Amino acid sequence: MARRQPRHAARRGARTWTGAAALACAAACGAGPAPDAAPPSTALPVNATVERVVDGDTIVVRIDGGRERVRLIGVDTPESVKPDTPAECFGAEASAFTAALLPEGTPVLLERDVEPRDDYDRLLAYVHRAEDALFVNLELVSAGYAHVLTFPPNVAHTDAFVAAARAARAAGAGLWGACEG
Repeated sequence: MARRQPRHAARRGARTWTGAAALACAAACGAGPAPDAAPPSTALPVNATVERVVDGDTIVVRIDGGRERVRLIGVDTPESVKPDTPAECFGAEASAFTAALLPEGTPVLLERDVEPRDDYDRLLAYVHRAEDALFVNLELVSAGYAHVLTFPPNVAHTDAFVAAARAARAAGAGLWGACEG
């Protein structure tokens, strides 16, 4: 099966060339940004708002007036609220970390992959905090609050997650230092 190309990939070359041409012109013309110009915004468009954090890898959001349970793609945090199951090592910490990243009312951009829902009918998404473009799924892995959990065909960011997990494990970050002996 051919791998799907992101929508923006076809335009990436044109944007890069235009940016390079603008820099070359600015350098040649002696022009640059105004000294008091504000830095470019990192804010992202918003398509949902966090209502609450269920646990480290599941949130509830408001989308178009409705409520959706969202499972973060590509990551797995230790269980902290699974019925009839004791909390796993670092589960409470992972839930608290996600809650700190995504407090109630946080505007987010949900990025979809190939499969829209999991077996529990949760919306599958990569979550980006809109105000500063923080990639929450990646932050959970980088900080040691989540393992990588890949379910093809939802693999758009797998390489980044695997690299982040290796670095977190090597550093003994989060659950890697607390739970892995």
